[in-house]
Parts: sequence; C-alpha cells; structure tokens
Amino acid sequence: MKSAIAELEAKGRAAKAASHRLAYLSTDIKNKALQNISHNLLAKREEILTANQVDYKEAEASGMSAAMLDRLMLNSNRLEAIAQDVLTVAALPDPVGEIFDMRTQPNGLQIGKKRVPLGVIGAIYESRPNVTIDIAALCLKSGNAIILRGGKEAIHSNSALAKVVQDASISAGMPEGAVQFVENTDRALVDHLLTMSDIIDLIIPRGGAGLIKFVSEKACMPAVSGGIGVCHTYVDKSTDVNKAVAIANNAKVQRPTVCNALDTLLVHADIAERYLPLIAAEWAKAGVEMHCDERALAILKSHSGLKLIPATKEDWGKEFLALVAAIKVVDSLDEALAHIERYGSGHSEAIVTEEYPAAMRFLNEVDAACVYVNASTRFTDGGQFGLGAEVGISTQKLHARGPLGLRELTTYKWVIFGSGQVRA
Repeated sequence: MKSAIAELEAKGRAAKAASHRLAYLSTDIKNKALQNISHNLLAKREEILTANQVDYKEAEASGMSAAMLDRLMLNSNRLEAIAQDVLTVAALPDPVGEIFDMRTQPNGLQIGKKRVPLGVIGAIYESRPNVTIDIAALCLKSGNAIILRGGKEAIHSNSALAKVVQDASISAGMPEGAVQFVENTDRALVDHLLTMSDIIDLIIPRGGAGLIKFVSEKACMPAVSGGIGVCHTYVDKSTDVNKAVAIANNAKVQRPTVCNALDTLLVHADIAERYLPLIAAEWAKAGVEMHCDERALAILKSHSGLKLIPATKEDWGKEFLALVAAIKVVDSLDEALAHIERYGSGHSEAIVTEEYPAAMRFLNEVDAACVYVNASTRFTDGGQFGLGAEVGISTQKLHARGPLGLRELTTYKWVIFGSGQVRA
C-alpha cells in the first residue's frame, strides 16, 4: 500500500505542476485537445466498447442493480453522444481570462475581477464511465488539471477512456500530467486522496448517497455535494391535463435510473379524479409501480392493469431510481410546498399550472437547485442547459448550484490597475 500511496502522491504533484501551465494555456490548444478526444473516442470505439463489456459482464454476474448496470453500460450511440458533447464543450466560450465587474474608484484605481481556473480537481465516481470524459473535457477547457478515480466496477472502461484523453491532450500540446487516472481500486487510496489538500483544490464525488456522504465528511478540501435527487412534480388545480400527463410521464419514464427523474407526484385534490387515471394509464404502459396515498388509491383502485401499492411514510423523500413513483393528493399549493420543503433533496422540482401567481410562488418559495414551471425535471443536465456537459449536479449552495459546467470550475482574482496611487 505504501507504494500505491507514493504513486498517488506522485500523480498529484504532476497534476499540480501541470495546472500552473494550464492556467494560461491558449484556447486554441485546449480546443484542439478536445477535438482530438472526440475524434479518438470514435477511432478507438471497438477497444472502448470491448473494455466496457468486460466491466458489464462482471458487474452483472456480481448482482449489480438494473439502475447501476444502465449507468455502467456503453454502446455505439452513447459513445457517439459523448464524443459530440466534447465537441460542444470545445465550441463554448473559454471563461478563463475574462475580466469583469471593472470599476474606477474615486482615487483613480481601476479594480475588477479576472476569471481563473480552480487548479487541480479531484473526481471520485461510481459506475458511469461517461463521467471520465465529461469531467476531463470540462476541466481541460477551464484550465484545470484533473485526478480521476473511478469505481472498480468500471475499471476497464475508465482505463481505456482515460488513455484516450491523456494521449489526445498531450498530442495537442497540453502539459503531461494534466490528466491523471488512478488505476488502483483499493478503497484506502480514496481515504488518502481526501487528505491531499495541498494538491487538490476541489473534490467532486459522483455516485450514490453513501459515497457522497463519505466524501463530504472526510475531505480535507472543499467538496461538492449533490447528485441525490428526490424530485417532485406538482400538478396544480389549474392545469392543462394533457400537458401535465406528458410532463409527468417523461419525468418518470424517459430514463428512470437517473437523479433528475420524478420520484413523487403531487396532485391537487380539485383535479385528481380527472388527472390521476390518465397519468396512471400512461405509467401502466411502461410498467410503473405506483405507491399511492389513501386518496390516490381510492381514485385508482377501480382501474384495471395498474400496479398499485399503498404508500408508507418511507416512500416520501425516497429516490427510487427505477420505474416506481409515489403519488400523493394535496388540498392546496401550500400543502405541496410544505411537502417538498420536508422531503425534497434540493435537486429539481416542477409545477404544472396555468396560473401565473401559482407558478411565481412555486419559483420563489421552492428551495432547490433547479425549479421548473411546465417542464420535465429530466432537463436538469449540463448538456440540456447549454453547458456542453457537467462535472456533477450540486445540491449545495457553495460554491455553485445545479449542473456544474465551465464557469463553475473557475474562480476569480482581483486585478487592480493604478497610476502611482499610494494609501494615505
């Protein structure tokens, strides 16, 4: 283990050294690196997918859940989408070097802020190999070095992807050491990584609640907490029923294994008898299991072909990550807001309504990273928000919130221009 820790620390020092040059590297070189990565992902398609199949078969044999297997799996379509996302990041404006909030003081000093990289980002993540590319692309474009530590369940996939990133970035003129990948899957290395505050400026965990809690509690450097999504959709008494059915169906069914999928459906009592049979019929087509409170169950129990289960208190505030949803009938917007305040995780919340005052109250009073009016929570995603990709979705309030893109991987320094001023 001593040799593994020594190797990890050497990689950290190499990343730190590379970060100094990355901070002022030209946009052209950074974009060239991303273009190389995108090209090589497709050129190495067979090698990457073969490595992923090894991981997938081993994970399946170990009894990994369907939700986690879905996150682990790569195919040609997903790889092409990842490659396109990298090109999208390359096409985005480079935030590094931007000077903003410039003003002139009464004494003639010109004072403003200049956007700079954070330095070295550490990423600890589970299962999803696309994270290797997403985080690397965003870090490189924003001038940060990156230390990647994926889970053992995706080690072959991540190794192949990290090699693509390293080779592509170096061939574009980026410093060696800018992208580090930790091959050793021993959990003890994660413990040590979280102590390396002299190297790592920000640590980003992506995975289950256990990993995020562990990193948040143990990290000696700032850490981004998030990714756990208990997402509600509230159907107000004044709503376009067809719109509300389409939104809730998409939020639950389109990809149920991800953090921005619907978990709890709240329905105003005035519209419940009309609305619930319609959404339940749609969900039944996809095989959704519905955990209903007493009033929802009373409305739906006479309809055939539905998977209905009486809801328990454990269903509220639960992230299902599956074709399962909780349903509750509420008497008012106030009750819906109170339920979300108690059980929400601060991720993504939505209201479907035709009343402007209700929409504005929801936007103003719901405390979450992303709050929607008349749209599916499935849009909480860096690509969908125009960020190209994301390094994660933060549900905390410092230093950033929601999908973390290029700007969220930068900070600023004050810059001051004088003409000989001295302080009296």
